[in-house]
Amino acid sequence: MLERSDAARGGHEGPLGRGGLGGKAFPQDRGDPGGSPPRGQHSEQATLDLLAAGKLEVKGRLVDASNATLYCTIPGGNGGAGSPPVRGGSPGGFGGAESPPKRGGSRGVAPPGYMACVYKPIAGERPLWDFPVGTLAGREVAAYAVSRAAGWDVVPPTVMRDGPFGPGMCQLWIDHDPEVDLIALSRRTDHVGLRDMAVFDAVVNNADRKIGHLLPVADGHLYGCDHGVCFAEDYKLRTVLWQWRGKTLPRRSVEALRRLNAQLTEGNSLAAELAGLLTASEIDATRLRIETLLEQRVHPYPPADWPAVPWPPI
Repeated sequence: MLERSDAARGGHEGPLGRGGLGGKAFPQDRGDPGGSPPRGQHSEQATLDLLAAGKLEVKGRLVDASNATLYCTIPGGNGGAGSPPVRGGSPGGFGGAESPPKRGGSRGVAPPGYMACVYKPIAGERPLWDFPVGTLAGREVAAYAVSRAAGWDVVPPTVMRDGPFGPGMCQLWIDHDPEVDLIALSRRTDHVGLRDMAVFDAVVNNADRKIGHLLPVADGHLYGCDHGVCFAEDYKLRTVLWQWRGKTLPRRSVEALRRLNAQLTEGNSLAAELAGLLTASEIDATRLRIETLLEQRVHPYPPADWPAVPWPPI
């Protein structure tokens, strides 16, 4: 029995608007990086190396996920209070199937000397009628590549690797700040990280941006997770972030789009990386979305013929 994804089919590429209100670039909501994942080039590469080559130790499963989503630790991380933030873990959640981490928790999952991560094996992906079988993990890695190339940093470090249940994606687990009201955050218009995420979603054609996929960390930075249903050729943008629809893109977004456009030129690094994760037609569609955003300089409008918000929205 094939399950329908949260994506809804619409016309190819969809409307991006004709004009719109003048946009405003807001101050960045970031403070001292503190305990958040390291964002320097060297430290990020070290994280990627550990995610790609470290020994995965499965400790639990996220039972609310539609695809097999396993909570793992990798020896070699700092762990404990000094570890990279842990995505959605519950206090004391480390420790096997009896206490798997839950989304929306707090710190303290990874023990000292370990890095916490999510492992989604391709073998655990449920078939979808509108996305090719076995491609969701690659789309998650592609989303990270686009986020990194643009300088948005909205997707945690993510790699494709082999694991206990075969090849799949492996992503650094992010501990969101439990003090942040996610519903209120999703409605803000003055959060630059949230606006970056809205532009990112338009580029990758995200069909499933729910409120629960927002991961704000204590320093004010914002990450997102669950990008398996992105990069479709048809216009499938479904999101809770429509507050800027039709409004002029801020300068920082235009600059990020220009960087992406340059790096997607044939022979450049991003184009080569995506070639191993997406089809040629999906990469062409991504390039066209970027070019259209640069040409029209506005946030896209919702599709007219399908629901524009994923269900459930949280």
